[in-house]
Amino acid sequence: MTTTLRAIRAGLLVPLALLLAGTAPAAHASPRHGPGNWLGLAVTRGDARSGDTRGVLLLCDPPQGHDHAAEACRQLAAARGDIDRIPRETGAMCPMLYAPVTVSAYGRWDGRRVDYRHTFSNSCVMKAGTGAVFDLPG
Repeated sequence: MTTTLRAIRAGLLVPLALLLAGTAPAAHASPRHGPGNWLGLAVTRGDARSGDTRGVLLLCDPPQGHDHAAEACRQLAAARGDIDRIPRETGAMCPMLYAPVTVSAYGRWDGRRVDYRHTFSNSCVMKAGTGAVFDLPG
């Protein structure tokens, strides 16, 4: 695991723990399924060693933490939390430009662990392949 990914995970887990400790009602947190569906998301543009990394914590009960949280949660729900199952945007006209974007997601969806990482040739190809999930500002 890269240092950047470790830092992102550590940076997102602390706010998640504080959020869950302070605001999650006991009735919503069952021992089997945890507090709901959530994903720590990161997008790195450029070389992973020197690229620009942004990250958010997407919560889906209710949707929050992401500019397009409701849409991302809807797409993830339809794909049962499997980012590879999000339907590809068929009409996208992406340039044949190499400007790598690496995305990663970790968390829980319907009680199952999510651990996803993929490098796309550019941000247009990423958006066409993952919908709103990694559509982070900046």
